[in-house]
Amino acid sequence: MFFQQEMDLSILGLPAAGKTTLVTLISRNEMIEDRIPTRGLNMQKYSKGGVTLKMWDLGGQANFRAMWERYCVGASAIVYVVDAADSEKFELSRSELHDLLSKPSLAGIPLLLLGNKNDLPAAVNSEKELAEILSECPVFLHEQ
Repeated sequence: MFFQQEMDLSILGLPAAGKTTLVTLISRNEMIEDRIPTRGLNMQKYSKGGVTLKMWDLGGQANFRAMWERYCVGASAIVYVVDAADSEKFELSRSELHDLLSKPSLAGIPLLLLGNKNDLPAAVNSEKELAEILSECPVFLHEQ
C-alpha cells in the first residue's frame, strides 16, 4: 500500500511579493519572465512521491485580501510571502498578516513566513531581522 496525501497551501502576500513566481517555480520548475499581477486566484498542483500540493495563489491587491480568509479555512498551511527588499511595504504587510492571524477560523493552521527577493541589494539581511520587522507574529526561524 502506498502513502498518498494531498495538501492545500494558501499562498498570500502583498502585490509583487513573488507569490506567483514561487508557485510556478515549485509546480513547473521555471521562472516567470512576464510579471502580471494575479487577479483573484490561481491554483496549481505539484505531485511528488505520493504527496500532492494544491497551491492557491491569491491576489494581494486590497480588493482581493477580503478573500484570503475564505481560502485559508481548511488549508493544510498558509505561506505568507513578504518582499524582503521592499521596506516601504513592511508596515502594510505586517498589518495584513496580523489581521489574518486574528481570524478565529484560522486558529491552528500552520504559517510559514517566507522572505522573498533576499538576493536583491535592498533586502533585509536575515530571517531574524525580517521577523523583528513583522513583530508579534508566531515566527519560526531557520538558520542555515
